[in-house]
Amino acid sequence: MLFRSNGTHVAEVEVDPLTGTVSIVNYTIVDDFGIAVNPLLLAGQVHGGVAQGIGQALLEHTVFDKDGQLISASLMDYTLPRADDLPSFHFETKNVPSTTNPLGIKGAGEAGSIGSTPAVMNAVIDALGRAYGIRHLQMPATPHRIFEAITSVQRHAAE
Repeated sequence: MLFRSNGTHVAEVEVDPLTGTVSIVNYTIVDDFGIAVNPLLLAGQVHGGVAQGIGQALLEHTVFDKDGQLISASLMDYTLPRADDLPSFHFETKNVPSTTNPLGIKGAGEAGSIGSTPAVMNAVIDALGRAYGIRHLQMPATPHRIFEAITSVQRHAAE
């Protein structure tokens, strides 16, 4: 039996080791949605999903105090992605009509969010792994978490 992926996402990031800040410098999406009914709306839906996934990977974080009280209960504190947190996307489709329905269409609802979170996290881990040997980091990969991981490696190397 032949299995084929319906899409892929690739993120290229830069990590500032002094601040832990991640910059997404390139982001490419190639997906197969079968017959695209409305290509413009499809692109917008994918872009929105990618924004959601980037937010999950780098920004969105529920924080509780020592007593269990949620302290990131507002959208100001939770850190939803904004336009300046997102890169320009390179988006293209390589559509092959579906053989399981008469319209030849395939789903697109979660394509952006499913591919973006692991693409960004894998790019961050690749950068940190190459520079510092870091192979794991909890999401979201906030500047604070990245900075702590780098300084921890540096501290252990100095011992």
